[in-house]
Amino acid sequence: MADSTEHKSKMNREEFADYLRTLADEFEKDGEMDISVGNKTVQLHPPDTVKSEIEVIERSSILRGNKESLELDVNWKAQK
Repeated sequence: MADSTEHKSKMNREEFADYLRTLADEFEKDGEMDISVGNKTVQLHPPDTVKSEIEVIERSSILRGNKESLELDVNWKAQK
């Protein structure tokens, strides 16, 4: 069984930086961590070592203009 919680939003750069700092603070704690996803809080149980992948995409299109994106993927086997 897989549960998925997803939330999409727009925020300014400062708000996004604050959200990333909150995530970083939670990762620095020992044991479980609470992550806010939209109006829901999800409790996760990461181990001391996690796998991470960062991807940057830069696209240029005459019709649609330039577009850039940053994807961050972090995963692990849950430690309960």
